[in-house]
Amino acid sequence: MALESGSRLGAYDIIGPLGAGGMGEVYRARDSKLGREVAIKVLPEEFTQHSQKLARFEREARLLAALNHPGIATLHGLEEAEGKPFLVMELVEGETLAERTARGPLSVNEALTISQQIAEALEAAHEKGVIHRDLKPANIKVDAEGRVKVLDFGLAKAFADEVPESELSASPTLSRDATRAGVILGTAAYMSPEQAKGKAVDKRTDIFSFGIVLYEMLTGKNAFPGGDVSDVLARILAVEPDWKAVPPELDPRVQSLLRRCLTKDRKKRLRDIGDVRNEIEEILAEPTGVFAQKPLAVSASNRARLKVAWGLSMLVAALVTGIGVWSLMRPSRPEPRPLKRFTIALPPNVVLPTALGRLLALSSDGTKLAFVGQTGVELQLFLRSMDDRSTRAIPGTEGARRPAFSADGVSIGFDVQGQPFKVSLAGGPRVALAEAGTYPTWAPDGTIFFWDGGLWRIPAGGGEPQAVMNSSDSAPVDRAGRPQVLPNGKAVLFEGYGESLERISIEVVSLETGEQRSLLAGGTTPQYISTGHILFARGQSLFAVPFDAERLEVTGPAVPVVEDLRVETGGAAQFAVASDGSLVYATGSGTALKLVRVDRQGNARTITETTRPVFRDPRLSPDGQRLAVSIVDALVTDVWLLELGRGTLTRLTFGDTNTNPIWSPDGERVIFASNRVEGIYNIFSQPADGSGTAEQLTTGATRVPTSVSSDGKIVVFRQFSETTGQDIGVVRLEGEREPELLLQTPFVEHSGMLSPDDNWLAYVSNESGREEIYVTAFPGPGGKLQISTEGGTGPMWSRDGKELFYWSSDNLMAVTIDASPELIPASPVVLFEASHRPGNFDPNYDVAPDGDGFILIQPEQDEAARIELEVVLNWDQELKRLVPTN
Repeated sequence: MALESGSRLGAYDIIGPLGAGGMGEVYRARDSKLGREVAIKVLPEEFTQHSQKLARFEREARLLAALNHPGIATLHGLEEAEGKPFLVMELVEGETLAERTARGPLSVNEALTISQQIAEALEAAHEKGVIHRDLKPANIKVDAEGRVKVLDFGLAKAFADEVPESELSASPTLSRDATRAGVILGTAAYMSPEQAKGKAVDKRTDIFSFGIVLYEMLTGKNAFPGGDVSDVLARILAVEPDWKAVPPELDPRVQSLLRRCLTKDRKKRLRDIGDVRNEIEEILAEPTGVFAQKPLAVSASNRARLKVAWGLSMLVAALVTGIGVWSLMRPSRPEPRPLKRFTIALPPNVVLPTALGRLLALSSDGTKLAFVGQTGVELQLFLRSMDDRSTRAIPGTEGARRPAFSADGVSIGFDVQGQPFKVSLAGGPRVALAEAGTYPTWAPDGTIFFWDGGLWRIPAGGGEPQAVMNSSDSAPVDRAGRPQVLPNGKAVLFEGYGESLERISIEVVSLETGEQRSLLAGGTTPQYISTGHILFARGQSLFAVPFDAERLEVTGPAVPVVEDLRVETGGAAQFAVASDGSLVYATGSGTALKLVRVDRQGNARTITETTRPVFRDPRLSPDGQRLAVSIVDALVTDVWLLELGRGTLTRLTFGDTNTNPIWSPDGERVIFASNRVEGIYNIFSQPADGSGTAEQLTTGATRVPTSVSSDGKIVVFRQFSETTGQDIGVVRLEGEREPELLLQTPFVEHSGMLSPDDNWLAYVSNESGREEIYVTAFPGPGGKLQISTEGGTGPMWSRDGKELFYWSSDNLMAVTIDASPELIPASPVVLFEASHRPGNFDPNYDVAPDGDGFILIQPEQDEAARIELEVVLNWDQELKRLVPTN
């Protein structure tokens, strides 16, 4: 039965129908919980009668929900209400490609631009092992700005019946009842030959369907027309498309690409959609290359006249050559390139994090931009192609900071928790460059440099790191960072800090002599540009100063060239330049954060007038009178204690990085993570009154405490591993204090939180493809129970253990827990929606002892200014005008 406008299905208010197909009826709806419009697809009635099929569909839906790409419509979840199972999906505006091609063929450039975006979406899915199986114009939407979204990704498999391959009905798109002839015919026309035969399929079936879609965009006709399903399938199996319908002036490379996509023998078909995308990108990169050059036909009667014309042309050519030689002898001026400005919007739900060092990097040729983005609690690098609208997450860069492109632009370097890595942009696992270090950067010859208590380099062919300069070699500079190898490969530019951390300078060290020079005082984030300038930040401005890269000398005064530059606490300025003269930068100073107490209805009040660029990890003392919190200040992070009654802040730790505080059950000690020993995060304990010295509880691998048992004898921690990511373990404070891992899987587990009675452990895992909250028996063994239903992070128990809280997007959720004798959770309910500052991994909020309030970290003002980056092409021309060089 169709749903009426104004009716309600679960938490969704039906606005109106969007359409119907072989996989269900689709409606526009409003999510009453999250306040957003979505598309819901009500599954066919047969699913309510086949529990096994529904269970299999749920398994497929979990995999599909893990797809995260701007060209793929997001699957939010699978729900059920009133006995109706339904999918909740991203609402995508715009017309379908079927509606567009119904008006006639597209221009070649438009068809290739759209097909490039389709190929990018398919490539992202294929990398996750997901095949679309039902790619057709009706499943592709194009908005008014030409952005493409591919719909119903992988749902064909989820709907398919499990039958022998020899049966035609095994084809997923024909597994619905034959009464929907129009739907079946429309689907069959885009099937691959192997689908038509009912055989098993792989990613090459999507390539065949992609070829049909591209053919239709170019011709306005279907490649395999027919009056009924059998006719269409017969043509797919045995008949070639009408190649004469393809525009005859089309570039031969496009024609060849089409034929290789539409090869009926899949062994001879193009094997990877990434190869298709690469070819299209190359063709689009040559604006005149999408049409072939036609040869000039010459008749016999014209040959005599052509001979005369040939003689005249030779005379003219000689004159032109003479003029050309003369003109070459004269000094010439290149035509000035026009200055172009535009903004880049970050993908939805992605923000630039605060106080995490350098966030932006441009490839040397200016064609690729990488930036650190934060989604929920996770950091990851994103890649933006500057010549199109595509932005994608870079696999293998989870937790990354301080990106830098390789000299050839095919790899990107970064550091994660004090260890340098690189990853190929073409795909593959990330590779550790060294056991410890930050700011990896490339020299023009491929040598990799990084900072780890000094400057180190790794030969281009690999091998052990070699010391270039130690901090002790360069007094009064005690610490340094943000190195850049000059284009001539003879020296390294870097930022240095004095003992007080107040003296910040721009330094250079010669790789030939080892000599180090101070170039400028009071500047941060230096970067050399091929115009002969060093760019650097001072205050909230970007400055440029003329610089002789051969003599390693500043040759003129510094001049401000960009105002309102975003500069983080610690001095990291958010800008990047390329050798082609492109500039990308973020504006603003970043939003100050405040600490607030929020009741269960979402009403907030500020608990201290003090604001900081970064508050992190707030934890209330057992009596609720004090708050331990991490504060990032200048170049260090320390634990501070806030007296809630008086509003006074007192610093507890000093030096290096100290973070993630938790209280001992008696409130006498604060347990925290610090990298003060060997630069590796481990667990320490210190009296809360500031007396005495910190006691180190663990050594070795990177460990961060997350909770402590009720008797104070067991500390739960998360541990970083290069092979498994984040794992959860415990250290018992009595005896030998040997750490023990409880949860170590190929997935990421973190935020381990013990229940007040120590019987249960709540934690976060991404094993389903997205982060969800689970609970397992402590210390185990035992199974696990999923608590969240639509994603979740930051689990926190109430002090009586009767509720478990977590975040789902910007909603604070509450789950009532009955834990006697077995754990039985109720359904999650939304307490309130609130802007809050998520943590990197661990819960970045706390629950009041009475369970009637929460401590949150919120921005002091709207963060809308954070979501756009300013881009200036050909900026080097403007720079030369503003700051002339000798």
